[in-house]
Amino acid sequence: MSKIKIAQFGLGPIGLETLKLAATKPWVDIVGGIDIDPAKIGRPLSEITGDPGIRNAWVFRSLDDLLVRVKPDVIFHTTVSQVSAAYPQLEPMLRRGINVVSSCEELLFPQLREPDLAVKLDKAGKDGGARLVGTGVNPGFVMDVLPICLTGVCRQLTAVHLQRVVNATTRRGSLQKKIGSGLTPAEFEARFQAGHAGHAGLRESAALLAHCLGWKLDELLETGKAMVARRAIRTRFVEVRKGQCCGLHQTVVGKVDGQTRLTLDLKMYLDAPNPHDACQLESDPPLNLVINGGVAGDAATVAALVNVVPRLLRAAPGLLLMTDLAVPSYA
Repeated sequence: MSKIKIAQFGLGPIGLETLKLAATKPWVDIVGGIDIDPAKIGRPLSEITGDPGIRNAWVFRSLDDLLVRVKPDVIFHTTVSQVSAAYPQLEPMLRRGINVVSSCEELLFPQLREPDLAVKLDKAGKDGGARLVGTGVNPGFVMDVLPICLTGVCRQLTAVHLQRVVNATTRRGSLQKKIGSGLTPAEFEARFQAGHAGHAGLRESAALLAHCLGWKLDELLETGKAMVARRAIRTRFVEVRKGQCCGLHQTVVGKVDGQTRLTLDLKMYLDAPNPHDACQLESDPPLNLVINGGVAGDAATVAALVNVVPRLLRAAPGLLLMTDLAVPSYA
C-alpha cells in the first residue's frame, strides 16, 4: 500500500507537533511544509522539528512553491481561527485536489458565521475532488463530538450541559496570552467584546450539537468574563499580579422555543484547580460523564488532526463536519 503524502501549512507549535506525530505513522510520508517566516523558508523539516527521520522534506514560502516539487495528498492546516482568514489559504488547496485537515476553530461548523464561504469551500472541494474538515479537542471533541456520541444511547433527550476546566499554566504561551493573562479584568472583557480575546469555537460547538440533534436554536448567547488572580502568578511565558486577569470564564447558552437546551461552560485560567471535563444529559437514561484531569489540549489536538486522516479520505469530496465522518478513534 502506498503511503499518504502529507504536508504542513503553518509551522507554529501546533503545526510542528502535528508533523512530528504524523512522522511516527507507518502510513505517512512527510513531503514538505509551508510557512511565511523567512527564518524557516528553505530549511529542512528535520532540522526545524528536531526529527532526523523526516527526510527530503523542506519548508516552502507558498503552496505554489511546494507544488513545483510535490503534490501532497493531505495538508494539515494550523494557522488561523476564523473562516474568513482561512478561506484564501484553503480554497486553492481544495481546487487543486488536495485534502485538508484544519485546526481552524470556526471551521468546525462554518455555516454559523460564514454560510457563504462554507458553500464556496464545499464547491471547491467537490470540483477538485478534495475533502476538508475542521477538528481538534475543543472545538472538535470534548464539548461537541463526545456528547453527541453519548446521545446515541438515549431514548429521550431534553438538554445537554457541558463544563470544561483547564489549568492554562500547562498550556503554550500563545494561549496564556489569548485568555488575557496579565490584563486588567476590564481590558480583557473589552477585548472579548471586540472579538480580540477569548476562546474561539465555543459557539460552533453549540451549533454542531444543535445541528446533529435536530434542534433549531432561536437564541445562542455567549458571555466572557475575566478570572481574577488571587495572588501573583508566574509561568514560563507570563507574569500576572494579584487582581489582574489570569484567564477566562466563557459560556454559551442555546435556547429552543425559549427553553434552555444547551449550556457550555468553559473556565480556562492559570493555576486552575481540579481540571476536568464533564457532561450531563437530561435524558432517558440520564447520563453524567466526568473526565478527571480533563483532556490535555495541545497534545490531544495534534492527535485529533492526525487520526482523522484515514476517515477523511474515505469520505465523499466537499466540506465536511466531524459528524459526517466515522467515529473518531486511534488510527
